[in-house]
Amino acid sequence: MPAGRSKLEDLGVVPPFHLVDERGQRFTEAAFAGHVTIVSFLFTRCDTICPVTTMKMQRIQDKTFDVGDRVELLSFSVDPEYDSPARLAEYAKRYQADPARWRFVTGPVADMHKLVEGPLMTSMTRESDRPNGIPNIAHGGYFLLIGPDRVIRGVYDSNDIQRLDEMIHDARFLARVAI
Repeated sequence: MPAGRSKLEDLGVVPPFHLVDERGQRFTEAAFAGHVTIVSFLFTRCDTICPVTTMKMQRIQDKTFDVGDRVELLSFSVDPEYDSPARLAEYAKRYQADPARWRFVTGPVADMHKLVEGPLMTSMTRESDRPNGIPNIAHGGYFLLIGPDRVIRGVYDSNDIQRLDEMIHDARFLARVAI
């Protein structure tokens, strides 16, 4: 654990859900079992924060390669009306996501809102479209660390390099002790 921290946080449990991944396959809370998961939020039409956070997830994927599937990555779409499995698959390919370790999830708008704005603690509020026609969807620019028991163990600011290093450290720690 990082100096001064005695344990990881308990920020609630991810409840059961039924969504779909970039392969068009059913995706449920069972996907958290057996490994630690680092979660991000994005939408494929975004040209501001999402490409940056996705590149950071790509680096996290590279930095955790040595732990294999004990640490996995998961990106939730905050634009589920547009982000179909095919669009998410294309996006995943663009960022060289390892399909064995990094999944992209979408689903019915109401189900996504309930999960993302509830226990995952971020917004999916669509504001006025920008002048270039791209939607402006307010959402968090942070990552979540979720244990194999579906407990949210931390929130990490994606713009804080030190916090991202702590997240990777915490993920490795949790993967060792919880699995």
